Amino acid sequence: MIRLRHKVLIHSFRVLDQLILVAAAALIIYFRPEIALRGGTLATTATYRFADTIGMLLLALGWVGIFAYCIRYKADRFVALKTQLKDLLKATSLASFWLAMVCGIFKVRSITTENVFLFFAAVSAAGVVSRLALRMMLMSARRSGYNYRFLLVIGANARANQVVSRIDARPELGYKIVGFVAENEAARDSWAETPGNRGEVLGLLPDLQSVLKRERVDEMIVCLPVDSRFSDIVKVVQHARDLGVVVRLMPDLEDGSLFKSLHLEEFEGEHVVTLFREQMLLQLLAKRAVDTVVSAAALIVLAPLMITVAILIKVTSPGPVFFAQDRVGMNQRRFRIYKFRSMCVDAEARKKDLAHLNEIADGPAFKMKNDPRITKIGRFIRKTSIDELPQLFNVLHGEMSLVGPRPPLPEEVKKYEWLFRKRLSVKPGITCVWQISGRSNITFERWMEMDNEYIENWSIWLDIKILFKTIPAVLLGRGAA
Repeated sequence: MIRLRHKVLIHSFRVLDQLILVAAAALIIYFRPEIALRGGTLATTATYRFADTIGMLLLALGWVGIFAYCIRYKADRFVALKTQLKDLLKATSLASFWLAMVCGIFKVRSITTENVFLFFAAVSAAGVVSRLALRMMLMSARRSGYNYRFLLVIGANARANQVVSRIDARPELGYKIVGFVAENEAARDSWAETPGNRGEVLGLLPDLQSVLKRERVDEMIVCLPVDSRFSDIVKVVQHARDLGVVVRLMPDLEDGSLFKSLHLEEFEGEHVVTLFREQMLLQLLAKRAVDTVVSAAALIVLAPLMITVAILIKVTSPGPVFFAQDRVGMNQRRFRIYKFRSMCVDAEARKKDLAHLNEIADGPAFKMKNDPRITKIGRFIRKTSIDELPQLFNVLHGEMSLVGPRPPLPEEVKKYEWLFRKRLSVKPGITCVWQISGRSNITFERWMEMDNEYIENWSIWLDIKILFKTIPAVLLGRGAA
């Protein structure tokens, strides 16, 4: 019965969101509120056309899909209000864009930029008010003793005490703690002896079935370490499934990071739990589109400069114009990187003789400010990063990206510490955080940390920010060797 009420509430809210969208769209299309805002008379100025039926159907289908994708219509007590409002604004933004697109296709004259903003403001405000009203109603009911659920905590340890303290501090969640199930006798004794622990231990993990038989339990929350208690967690889940009880896993922060990208798939009738699968597919697609368009456009615009540099290299020093070298890319795939040659032809052979002058003392990379192998024109093109321009062909081909960790040499990768290898999990780039932060003035360890931070916090907007910061860094030659 509780689940039925939840489902009715969820679907009612889903329908309410769509009604708000329809009402707001009808208001701006047929009643032109921008006229009233300018001091005119509010009146119906649009007339219905048969083609409007198709347009309205497209609008409705788009809006249903957008809200289903952006908003989690679930009766989940742990979802924060901030998360709900963030999802709502994302949905209303896309819904406004969809309205502008459909009305543009069907030539609805009453849709203007001003009206689209009015639509966005109206549906966002109505969505926020409806969610706040529902939240206040539920909070009031739960504080009064209604709409609460009985929660059994699996684990009698510091983590369990911390979780329960946070739940008790938020009565609006509507939970009543039934008690705790200890891992073993030692955990139960330690729990009883530790002052400040909340609640009673009702039994041990082997006795969980009997505890569930005699106690009223709606949900269980598991506060056990995943690495050492995985088999126990599986048994808890099995008992929960048998009784139709909701079970929640609250691992430590260290373990919790493993589950951020958990995804359930199916293979020939079998379930497959996948971890670390890429979740930002649209952003990755946008990154590839930016790489393709920008690299192609840059090659066309910079062609005269590149031809001039090629001639100068050929005239001022013997040897080829381009320098090709094997580098390590994403997931250790090797590829040939291309640069304008800035050193003498036997530079690689002479590198061993200069190894003791390497200015990066804490890593396998080689950097030297006054490198005697650099040619006259080479010093200039390295200072201005013009030598990197041929890598635009690598970007266009898909081996590199405009932004990403710099591609290392195979022999450098062999000397990497374990955590440094994370930078090989993404496509290498022409520019990166290291490039805009001092380059040769940064220690190797800090360089690796920057690359790891970039990977952890990556977004298309971060790439755009780095690209814009690269321009002054290149022009001023900050940290270039």
